[in-house]
Amino acid sequence: MGLGILSLFALIPILTVLLFLVIFRWPAKHAMPIAFVVTVLVALFVWEVPANQIAAASTKGVVTALEVLFIVFGAVLMLNTLKESGAIQTIRQGFIDISPDRRVQAIIICWLFGSFIEGASGWGTPAAVLAPLLVAIGFPAMGAVMVALIIQSTPVSYGAVGTPILIGVQSGLTGSENVTNAAASLGMTFEAYIKMIGGQVAIFHGVVGLFIPLIMVTMLTLFFGKEKSIKAGMEVWKFALFAGLAFTIPYALVANFLGPEFPSLFGGLVGLAIVVPAAKKGFLMPKLTWDFEHSSKWDPEWTGTLSATRLTEATISPFKAWFPYILMGILLVITRLNTLPFGDWLKMVSVKVEGVFGTPIDIASTPFFLPGFIMVLMSIMGYFLYSMNQSTYGTAVKNSTTMIISAAPALLFAVPMVQVFINSGVNATGYTSMPLVLAEGVSELMGQNWPIVAPAIGALGAFVAGSNTISNMMFAMFQFGTAENVGINPATIVALQAVGGAAGNMICVHNVVAASATAGLVGKEGTLIRKMLIPTFYYVFFAGAVGYIAINGIGLNIGTLMAAIVLTTIISIIIKENRREKNIEDTKQQQKFGG
Repeated sequence: MGLGILSLFALIPILTVLLFLVIFRWPAKHAMPIAFVVTVLVALFVWEVPANQIAAASTKGVVTALEVLFIVFGAVLMLNTLKESGAIQTIRQGFIDISPDRRVQAIIICWLFGSFIEGASGWGTPAAVLAPLLVAIGFPAMGAVMVALIIQSTPVSYGAVGTPILIGVQSGLTGSENVTNAAASLGMTFEAYIKMIGGQVAIFHGVVGLFIPLIMVTMLTLFFGKEKSIKAGMEVWKFALFAGLAFTIPYALVANFLGPEFPSLFGGLVGLAIVVPAAKKGFLMPKLTWDFEHSSKWDPEWTGTLSATRLTEATISPFKAWFPYILMGILLVITRLNTLPFGDWLKMVSVKVEGVFGTPIDIASTPFFLPGFIMVLMSIMGYFLYSMNQSTYGTAVKNSTTMIISAAPALLFAVPMVQVFINSGVNATGYTSMPLVLAEGVSELMGQNWPIVAPAIGALGAFVAGSNTISNMMFAMFQFGTAENVGINPATIVALQAVGGAAGNMICVHNVVAASATAGLVGKEGTLIRKMLIPTFYYVFFAGAVGYIAINGIGLNIGTLMAAIVLTTIISIIIKENRREKNIEDTKQQQKFGG
């Protein structure tokens, strides 16, 4: 079978997800079982994957889904503990004291605090933590999930203390003589070559991610504002770009001088240290405070089973209220540092099955090492810290359990579907796996223009696999080989793969399902993915343009044209907003003078 026809067959599972989830807007619990069945049928009858291989891949997917559900449960239980104890009132008041403006709150909570959580934990944890927190302080559930997912982009390449680079890219390139020779030609060891790629990733992210806070707030005002316009979002363009720089500059410096372990961690912390005091002093703050309409006027589609905490007087001190989140961040960091023994202690409890059903597939789980375990511990600590009674804590446990049960069906089909898709390389036909066939089909079409689509391949991998790390494992070697074949710097192309893989986390199904579940928003996953396609397209389009320029230079080429389109659009909107503000000021002055 020709590569073109085979690529179309490999595309069928992804098109099925898009058709039912995004176009028809079916709930994920209905769409994903169909996608799973379609993927199994393609694997069986086109790739001729043995039944035991499909069963083993599906079983591995179920185990992974249960791990994701455990993380979601921990995040929701921790939030519900703070909510039932009254600590969330103090947190809410704290953000109001920084600024009552919802746009500013979204930037500080998601872009900065969320990036820190991503750096510490990864694996979709930030969206699971942030979405219910935003709902608790008054955001509509769908808006909360949307902005929480948007930051699953720039910081993701260095999530879980650098795992997507140190594990994803490194394991994807390990064992290749070509990679070793490329490193040697630059006078580098293999490890130094990987760190160099990690540094390039941060520079690309720094350029593209600079505008993510601005995109986040404009989408918030466009979809959830009274006027349904980007105008209100653009009113904070100065603060949004300031916050963007406060994160991306230390982030890029750390990646290039210290390595891939801490860019998102340090970027988030340094950004918070810079932006929060500046916001309190009114630096670059908008003249008018923006808020959502009263919840009674919200579209019913925006809300879920989780509701905002009623505004009452805070009785718990700020440090005490924030302590579970602070300690969670500390524990996530120290348990993921290879130089400390704590992570190894947690990994001592493990479940491992090798050669499942006689296949090459192994299943391993370390439940105590999952972020969900630390979050459950923080919830239990909260029970004692806030002197809760059994009744109120029981309510927190019950509400969290109910939410997880509603999210389980979607994940228990979505993740197995992904595993069957990825593990289709073991077959009787000799074909490579479905994702590699798709990538090979695209590479034949693009040739020298490969840098433009390299990020999109990474995003595709993250969309189907639900992980930047796995996307890099799948495609790093393919990207390297394609770059060599067309005569392009392979390190830069692998860096673009990692950037795209990070961006794909915004739309990967299990991230969307998990984040939606934490906010009590089940059954709206397709609507969310439709919205998330906007920032995802921006990210891969602009990253492709920047990557093309990095390889070919600025000139009369397609990369420069693409970059010019993005920058001209953003700058023209900013200029238009400046003129509008000036006209308003001039009108006020005229009225004052006339008076």
